Amino acid sequence: MPFFLLRHRRAVSGGSSDNSSSDPSLRWVVWLAVLLAVVALHWVAGRWVERSKNASNPTPAEHVPVQVELLTPKPVAQTPTPPAPPPPAPRPRPKPAPQPQPTHAITTAQQTEQAVQAAEATQAEQAAQAAQAVAQAAAKAASDSAAAQAAAASQAAAAPADKFNVPPSGELRYDTRINGVMNQIGNIHWINDGQHYEMVVSIPLPFVGPYVYSSKGHTDRFGLAPEQYSEQRGRRAADITVFDRTTKQLVYTRTPNNQPLADGAQDRFSVVMQLSSLVRGTPDTYKPGVVRQFSVADNDSNEIWPIETVGDENVQTGDGNVLARHFTRLPRRDGDRRRLDIWLAPALGWLPVRILQTEPNGMQIEMLWRGKLQPPSVTPDQSGAGTPDASDNATPGTPGSDKP
Repeated sequence: MPFFLLRHRRAVSGGSSDNSSSDPSLRWVVWLAVLLAVVALHWVAGRWVERSKNASNPTPAEHVPVQVELLTPKPVAQTPTPPAPPPPAPRPRPKPAPQPQPTHAITTAQQTEQAVQAAEATQAEQAAQAAQAVAQAAAKAASDSAAAQAAAASQAAAAPADKFNVPPSGELRYDTRINGVMNQIGNIHWINDGQHYEMVVSIPLPFVGPYVYSSKGHTDRFGLAPEQYSEQRGRRAADITVFDRTTKQLVYTRTPNNQPLADGAQDRFSVVMQLSSLVRGTPDTYKPGVVRQFSVADNDSNEIWPIETVGDENVQTGDGNVLARHFTRLPRRDGDRRRLDIWLAPALGWLPVRILQTEPNGMQIEMLWRGKLQPPSVTPDQSGAGTPDASDNATPGTPGSDKP
């Protein structure tokens, strides 16, 4: 066979193979286009998430503390109760006038005059005794009142400048964000009846479960006085801290090591309402640079938290901007990289409008006020301080406070 015929046949057969190989190359082009489109969509989504992280509130810049005043825990000022008025002294009962003795003789005019004079003398003596008793009772009442006023004045003079005003009850709802990405709705369940309080903070976390922090106690001369603090993270068992004020000890379920209980000690979340109560009492005291120390108990330890006033800033919420006072926790020890920032808004009755916790690894957990920018109002069907609703929607049920 001639060589040129062989080449022709190979050319014909080669042409069919080129046609068959054109389809795979087209599929590769399609897959490459799809891949580029997916990459582009991911890039756009990443840019959107990055913008959404910084759209509402930027991360606080590194703050260099400049301390101008240091406030330590001390008794808060309380209005003295006026003493009850003393009971009126019993008035002496008048003695019965002596009855004239019957006589069989005829009473003369002289005897009659003597009897009248004796009766008048007896009445005058009784009147003098009654007047003396009334004067003694009045003097005693005046002395008691003066002593009570002096005691009240001395107590008012000895009272410190710190004023204390506990926020009213309310169901506070917050938008929660993890590293700037919107998460589920968290809430703070706060009850204050004037003598006792209860606080339950619920922060939902994806794939882990809700973080629930519970604090309950009463109020004393130092402000809020926690009795029990519990902390449950996800599905783990709750860790409980007991504030035993009889033995002045902090008792932990996580560790057998007890610690001394300081006056005015708080837990990790009651300290937020303690700070709010102090600022509500005297907001002008907390100027930039003022540092207040709190003794704060965790689930296994107790330490001093120095919280500094940074200044007034604008906080952006879903309902608009609101002016708030920024507080930040200074490092508790060398190398402390866990940061806590709190913003209290006067328009909300100095309740927290934003809480931001930054972990050492950079993870941020944020709670931002959700609902109308107004303080909680008292519910009509509630007695006492009431349980107001600070949001537009109904508040979900809170977990049990005894064993969360």
